[in-house]
Amino acid sequence: MRTRTIVLSLLTCFVALTLCFAADNVNMGTWKLNEAKSKFSEGMQKNTKVTYEAAGDKIKATVDGVDAKGNPTHNEWTGKFDGKDYPVTGDPTSDTRSIKQIDDHKLDLTVKKDGKVTMTGKIVVAADGKSRTLTTTGTNAAGKKVTSTWVYDKQ
Repeated sequence: MRTRTIVLSLLTCFVALTLCFAADNVNMGTWKLNEAKSKFSEGMQKNTKVTYEAAGDKIKATVDGVDAKGNPTHNEWTGKFDGKDYPVTGDPTSDTRSIKQIDDHKLDLTVKKDGKVTMTGKIVVAADGKSRTLTTTGTNAAGKKVTSTWVYDKQ
């Protein structure tokens, strides 16, 4: 009887932890750009694939795409969804990125270059977890205000 109680208690804890982990990580996995549903400002690079994965107690984001000239791009960010700045590698337009979790399905994004905010955005994962939308506002290299909406499908 005592063994059964211990096993059931451990099983209950395991299931609870699994559900908590899943709820807090709806962004995790690979997301592919749905160009037909997206709207880009002229001259913007297109991030065609974004992957979020666990990296110890942090999250690693790997972003692949193409620049305005069609050349391949690749950048990486490792941090937490705590609103603090973490370094970005491989992106000539930014050197830090901060992501803050608002709720289970919403994140706020701030991108900086040399300490200056160059882009802000909101990431919203659909209730069914099958798509996510990133809406960004920022300034391009010419100093012009640009707005884009990126729609991604879960892979």
